[in-house]
Amino acid sequence: MRRLPPLSAIEAFVQVARLGSIKAASEELALSSPALSRRVQALERFMGKPLFDRRHQAIVLNADGERLLAQIAPALDAMSDAVDALTSGGELLRLRLGLLPLYASQRLMPRLGELKAAHPELHLDVDTQPNRQARLGDSLDAAIVLAREVDPALYARRLDRNRVFVIGSHELLEGDTPILDPRQMRGLTALVHRDMPETFIEWRRAVGMPELEPRTTDFFDSGPLMLEAAAQGLGVAFMLEMHFEGARDDRLVRLFEPVDSDYSYWFVCRPRALQTRAVKIFHDWVLGVLDPEPAGR
Repeated sequence: MRRLPPLSAIEAFVQVARLGSIKAASEELALSSPALSRRVQALERFMGKPLFDRRHQAIVLNADGERLLAQIAPALDAMSDAVDALTSGGELLRLRLGLLPLYASQRLMPRLGELKAAHPELHLDVDTQPNRQARLGDSLDAAIVLAREVDPALYARRLDRNRVFVIGSHELLEGDTPILDPRQMRGLTALVHRDMPETFIEWRRAVGMPELEPRTTDFFDSGPLMLEAAAQGLGVAFMLEMHFEGARDDRLVRLFEPVDSDYSYWFVCRPRALQTRAVKIFHDWVLGVLDPEPAGR
């Protein structure tokens, strides 16, 4: 049987390749940076060729490294899963998951039965409190957040791309003065979510009116309440396309043409959390059912 390189060297290589940083990988494996570098170098000596291109303050996989990662990373993950499954003894797995209420009700809850059927051992503790990114590794194992960008220290996968929809009640399109011109926003209240404070600014810039101001702006920390306020005629909600489509509320109508948004939903966790079985199960499932972008940020 052909001699294999040490498993510790393979693990070090995979972590550096996935995180793109010796420092980040060393933190994940609880090693010093020099110790981790030595393990990677030991694998390169074993292979007889470099696996990374070393650049100033960066380390990037070369073509040989890419091929090796594609071959061994799935096998390493399978080994980790096998060990987890054997050592868990069939016990329940619990995931502390941070979510926005609107995303939970519109996108996640309708599909959770599929997750439960595939992984009955996995149980979710759902947390809808704010500051989800900051609480990762403390009170949360993983989260789905709404953001324009994510803390680069976190592992993140974008789950969608969206457009800003201007959402109001049907009454705004009826009567003697229907709302058909963006300039009419000067007489209306804008409803804006605190997690998406730039939506109105994105919209007015896209329609060519960067100085346009509404009569006033009311802020919400609840998407469902924003939609209800819009349906009640209390203002015009600047939300995302998926929020409007998911509401399925006949009282609501889209005003004006949608514009592209920088806001997206992201799956996020601490990189090391991906090594835990509960996080990995949910991560793989949510990326499979929500048709995200290809790997990479």
